[in-house]
Amino acid sequence: MGRAEEDAERRRRLREQPVIAVEERGDAVVVRLGGELDLYNAPLLRETLLDACGRSPGRIVLDLSEVEFIDSTALGVVIEARASLESRRVLLASPAIDVRRALKVSGIDRHLPVHDSVESALAASS
Repeated sequence: MGRAEEDAERRRRLREQPVIAVEERGDAVVVRLGGELDLYNAPLLRETLLDACGRSPGRIVLDLSEVEFIDSTALGVVIEARASLESRRVLLASPAIDVRRALKVSGIDRHLPVHDSVESALAASS
């Protein structure tokens, strides 16, 4: 399998399974996401985030470092998760330039803190 085929296969897997890992770190749950977050995998994203909210963490950090694309449906799921979390503390970490642009255009960055790394999001006091 050549490099192009490997990349295409990786993108297909990440579109179907955008949740790479969920990890508890102190009072936070870090959800590592990847690939394309869109209408097709929004139900899995919703299930994962609502499950994380159900753990009643002090905050949820979404690691977006491997996310290549995010659409309005996925952004809506993130807002839904924030509304479900008692502390309302959902932080976004490590978005690539295109994802950061989507956060800015949608206005989400005015409501959810965006950090350059997971570590800085975990260290943030608010």
